[in-house]
Order: sequence, then C-alpha cells, then structure tokens
Amino acid sequence: MTLPDTTSAPDIANAGSPASLPATVGVLGGGRMGAGIAHAFLLAGARVHVVERDAAAAGQARERVETALARSVERGTKIPDADFLTTGDDADAFAEAGLVIEAVPEDRDLKLDALARIEGAVRGDAVVASNTSSISIDALAASLGRPERFLGLHFFNPVPASALVEVVTGSATLPGVVSAATNWVEAIGKTAVVVRDAPGFASSRLGVALGLEAIRMLEEGVASAHDIDTAMELGYRHPMGPLRTTDIVGLDVRLGIAEELERAFGARFTPPALLRELVAQGHLGRKTGRGFYEWSE
Repeated sequence: MTLPDTTSAPDIANAGSPASLPATVGVLGGGRMGAGIAHAFLLAGARVHVVERDAAAAGQARERVETALARSVERGTKIPDADFLTTGDDADAFAEAGLVIEAVPEDRDLKLDALARIEGAVRGDAVVASNTSSISIDALAASLGRPERFLGLHFFNPVPASALVEVVTGSATLPGVVSAATNWVEAIGKTAVVVRDAPGFASSRLGVALGLEAIRMLEEGVASAHDIDTAMELGYRHPMGPLRTTDIVGLDVRLGIAEELERAFGARFTPPALLRELVAQGHLGRKTGRGFYEWSE
C-alpha cells in the first residue's frame, strides 16, 4: 500500500473523494475499540495520536495498536512507518488533528469528561466524534462549545474485521461535517450508514433487542446457547448468533446499552437477570475467557 501525502491539513469543504483523510487523527482511549480505530486510520495513511489516562495505559495502548499492525503485516498489508503512531497522556497532542474520536467506555460521565478534554485541546475547525453505541449525540453535544462540529462515529468490535460505521448526526451537526465523516469512513475501507440521533441509533437498538431476547430464551431453558445461535445462523443467515455476538461485544457493554435503552423505551429493554448475574461475576465474554461460551486464546 502506498501511503498518501499527509502533510497538508484537512479541508472539510473539499473532502469529497474517498481518498480524503485528515492528515492527523486523534483517538482518546486506547482500549480494544480505540486501538482498533487507530489501526484503521493508520492503515489508510493518517498520522494517529492515541491519548490515554496515564503513561502506563498509553504504553498498553501502543502495544495493542502495534500488535494489530503486526497482524496486518502477516496478512501482507504494507503499514506506515512507526513514527505515524504516537501515544501519550496529554490531550494537547490533539492540537493539529483534523478529527478526534473519543473511545472511552460506554458511560455518559466518562464520555462528557473525555469530550471536554478533547474540545479544550483541538483547533476550531476540527471535527470531534464519539464512538458511543447508544448515548444520545445531542445529550453529549449539549456540553460542547462547538456542537455543529460534533457527531457520532460508531465503530464495531472488532474494528479490523468490521465493515460498518454508523455516522450519527446530531440536531446541530453541519451537513458538511456529515459529508466529510462519511468520506473518511469510506477512506478507511468501511461502509458508512447515516442515522439520525435516537436512542441506540439503528444497529444497537436492533442488535440489543435480539440479544436480550436470546438471553431470556437461554434463561428460560428454551434451548442451549449453541442451538439458539445456530437457529439464527442457519435459519436467518446471520453470520453469527446473538449470544456469541454478545460475548464478542462484551456482556458489560451490552448491559450498559440495554440500561440506556431501558431509560428511553421502558421495559422491553430491561436487562435479563442472567445478563446482570454474569456481569457481576466478571464473566464478560471473550475478553475474560467466559460469557455464554468458554473462550480460549
């Protein structure tokens, strides 16, 4: 892969071609999702700054991204030079970024703090995005000084294998920002769907509804986890059943989204007791080795 020239600042007004990318992209939060997002933009030729809460967490974030890049090399993908990636704990590193994405855990207060930290560091023409999977973009935008340059970019886990990004528009988001974000999604080799700000957007609302019902069926002894998933995979051609998907997403993540949707829509999104029990026991899915399935390295 030949890397594009990344020396010029992004021009949102002219971000009309799939090749357009900000020269520098920032990611606040270097966990599984943040590292995956950083990996995607690095492969597309952007310089990426990943900022974490402290130096130790920043080092772990760098290790995650470098591991993902190494896997790309194993698959024959050419990757950028090492200096295209920087990590640290100072949000001032975002000063030259044209796009900064927060990728902290799905907690409203954490995200509000992260977005305030970002907006205090970026230049006035930068686009700020949240990777939230369920929290209202307008609710997050209410605390920002430039809500017109803010939107949701909902990536899916695992980011390298996922083809989709939801572009979530707030009521104040400028059309040019939506257009630029859509082009950027295409530039990193993914497909964008544009949705209006609503609880759970499109994917989380539908995916969680299916997942919660599958958990209730398991709880009631209707069928085993394997047979419930197989029914959806073979009967409806889902690439993966709802319980295995929940394990990959993370039971804690699914619980947080369900609680957010329950506040918005009521009892139809009330989390099943089994989900709460597994999360309380620390069985969060693939990342902990056990959820609805047993996982091994």
